[in-house]
Amino acid sequence: MTSHTTPSATPGTAPRRRLLALAAAIACTAALPLQAQTASATGWPAKPVKLVVGYAAGGATDVIARLVAARLGDQLGQPVLVDNRAGANSNVGAEAVARSPADGYTLYVYTIANTINALLYPKLGYDPVKDFEPIGMIARIPNILVVNPRLPIKNLADYVRYAKESKDGITFASSGSGSSIHLSGEMFKMQSKLKMLHVPYRGSAPAVTDLLGGQVDSMFDNTPSALPHVQAGKLRAIAITSAQRSPLLPDVPTLAESGYAGFDVQSWFGLAAPAGTPRAVVEQVNAALNKVLAQPEVRNRLQELAATPDGGTPDKMRGFAAAEIKRWREVVKESGASAE
Repeated sequence: MTSHTTPSATPGTAPRRRLLALAAAIACTAALPLQAQTASATGWPAKPVKLVVGYAAGGATDVIARLVAARLGDQLGQPVLVDNRAGANSNVGAEAVARSPADGYTLYVYTIANTINALLYPKLGYDPVKDFEPIGMIARIPNILVVNPRLPIKNLADYVRYAKESKDGITFASSGSGSSIHLSGEMFKMQSKLKMLHVPYRGSAPAVTDLLGGQVDSMFDNTPSALPHVQAGKLRAIAITSAQRSPLLPDVPTLAESGYAGFDVQSWFGLAAPAGTPRAVVEQVNAALNKVLAQPEVRNRLQELAATPDGGTPDKMRGFAAAEIKRWREVVKESGASAE
């Protein structure tokens, strides 16, 4: 029987092969998206992430949440599923998130309403500051001061004159006491010293309906709600509440440039998690969010909604939310606004 001997490996061949295999593995890892590497390093996310929205489907908060959630899921490597928990001016959803495990699998669209609610409600089932971990800002949307076009008001000077000359002053509708729409009007009332009567409604839609019908004179409505009626000529836009003009209404001046320096009121949206969520997870979601907001298609869609993409660090959002609570405290107190 003839024996066969396997040739021995050339000295140094085995270590060289191991080095080549290691180099190939490193190359494959480098080719992976950054978020996949990060997820592997932290072990998160290992399952779908829930994004709670404190309002019903179809509104501005929900539309923005769904736009961001789809692309955030692409960045994180797991689906981000929107969960609508409407009720009590977003308090139902906020409380649910505040009581959720701080493991990164429950996120929340934190809005201007949460900072105002801290002042409106004597008792909340959560703390708007202590119970949340800010992740990052998403976008801001200005309000528009609109009037019924049958009124002799074509600009802010006319609005002021009409309010002064009218025996009963001028009425302004809102989507409810304490809403950003209401408090925009109250802030303007404080600065202008005009006689203005607030007429609250249960939602923006019925308020706009009565404005169109002439039952009320004006409204500081959210841009997405008012814009179609302005474009159709059914409402007249005379000023915008942001510091800069809107690209969608370039001919409509800001209140600041119309004589009310420093006036800048916008509805805003941010991303938050339950307090105690690991810093590594917060930073991972923040990085993913900023990448999403840098995508041209996302920026274009937000701009179509009259929203300005924001972004930034968790600390930026934390400071901004604290400043919002401070600025609205005086307005809420002066207006006498309360939770209905």
